[in-house]
Amino acid sequence: MDSEAVWKADAVALADRISTLLGVVRSAEAEIGSLLVEIESRGVMDLFGYRSAARLFEHLADVPKVAAERVVKRARALNAGRALDGSPVPAVAPATGAAAAGGSLSTPMVDAIVGVLGQLAPEHRDDAERSLLAFASSAGHKQVAALGARIVAHLDPDGAEPVGSEPSAPTRELSLRRKRTGVWELTGRFDEETGTRAGALLDSLAERRSGDEGADFRSPQERYGDAFSDAIDLALNSPDLPMQAGERAHVMVAVSLSDLKSGVGQASLGDTGTMSAAEARVHACDSMLIPAVLGEKSEPLNLGRLRRLISAGLRRALFLRDRGCAFPGCHRPPRHCQGHHIRHWAEGGATELGNLVLLCAHHHRLLHRSGWEVRIAADGLPEFRPPAFLDKRRKPRRNNLHQPLPFAA
Repeated sequence: MDSEAVWKADAVALADRISTLLGVVRSAEAEIGSLLVEIESRGVMDLFGYRSAARLFEHLADVPKVAAERVVKRARALNAGRALDGSPVPAVAPATGAAAAGGSLSTPMVDAIVGVLGQLAPEHRDDAERSLLAFASSAGHKQVAALGARIVAHLDPDGAEPVGSEPSAPTRELSLRRKRTGVWELTGRFDEETGTRAGALLDSLAERRSGDEGADFRSPQERYGDAFSDAIDLALNSPDLPMQAGERAHVMVAVSLSDLKSGVGQASLGDTGTMSAAEARVHACDSMLIPAVLGEKSEPLNLGRLRRLISAGLRRALFLRDRGCAFPGCHRPPRHCQGHHIRHWAEGGATELGNLVLLCAHHHRLLHRSGWEVRIAADGLPEFRPPAFLDKRRKPRRNNLHQPLPFAA
């Protein structure tokens, strides 16, 4: 249809034209499949010098390797061929191939039928294929797949015979790599059990944040990224984590005292990474410290003793007092939280209960970067003053979501 005919056509005519073109496309795809099978039968190496028909189609069609392999696999199922020794190779779904050549079947429909027939014994395939094709004339590919599942369940109620008595090793693969930009990429594949457990963990940590700082506008991807970071913190804080070279797993951050005090400058992170001094200041609230004196060429001249700022006893006292993240409206429990120095220790703030408050990672960063302020009130409990743009009076707020100890005075 030319542009003028398209403009004049009504809805029915436009839909009919699309259906006609789809038939042409599907018929052409089916013919391409039959040609690929013929090329395989003659020997693709002898004809074109390629190792496989999929490699040839990958270059002819300029499609990804995986897509080319799917096209060839589908073509083999629909078209009879010959092995290199001349012996015939029957098609799994010859009637489906004939219907596809006429342009009446979509690719998902073909895959649904072929997938069902591949699960059946050869003596049952003809009857099943006729039933599926008859149903396909008035149903979509999802409905045909559902019918196929019922056919398979009827003909093979016990399913495939298990291979061996020993359970197979679960699929667990993970790749973590750092790009030049400093961004880390994580990819992996997991078995059903591991994936389900990971999903449950991340779902619980990825809930939209509650708190008086406003609505949570993070995308689902951002929420799950933050949840993964929280899960790493929980794992690193576990007392059962294996030791590495006699020490608990840790990440080393190096920053000068002047930069740490000012929050301006850079800090080294691990072996190759960097972070801002402001970010290092957040982590320095609750960390293990090794004071060092460096020479002119940054060589260590003297190292102090490793010490944790917030001791285990002081941390337990924080857990008992704050009962979780103390920020107004936050429900995070103590195990998800870090100790925050109200007056930073680098500025002379004491590491004592009256100068500490328990905060989750999100609200810890928020307090360092925004206009929120925290103080310990006269009754010994933390309270927060919002920035002026949230409340011009800056009336102090408290978190009333965590229940106090039942025997508190």
